[in-house]
Amino acid sequence: MKKGSIKNNRINGEVMRALSVIIRDGVKDPRIDPMFSITKVEVTPDLQFCKVHISTLSGADSLDRTIEGLKRAEGYIRRELAHTVNLRKTPELQFVPDRSIEYAIEMSKKIDELMKTEGQVGEDFHGSEEES
Repeated sequence: MKKGSIKNNRINGEVMRALSVIIRDGVKDPRIDPMFSITKVEVTPDLQFCKVHISTLSGADSLDRTIEGLKRAEGYIRRELAHTVNLRKTPELQFVPDRSIEYAIEMSKKIDELMKTEGQVGEDFHGSEEES
């Protein structure tokens, strides 16, 4: 199976749905933020490993605690995944922090600030033109 093939994409989607349900319903670790999301799942073509990209809306500290809680519950999650998804092998899970949402929010704020300052500069420029 090639990486990026239709079969690989289908497996990624199925594993992502199953992990989301398993973690939300079965894992009761208080370190796991209730506002977490699985942004991406990458299962290797040989089904040995699975990278699970995790993001939270509560900030970097919450993301680190959530990753720690998920790593502690990896055995349980993997066992439940084996019962839920019918694969030849159950991949080893690797939880990876995904900071792209935080980055996007930060960039959006910077763009908004820039637009406000550009708007003020534009108003000053247009205001001085009318006086001349």
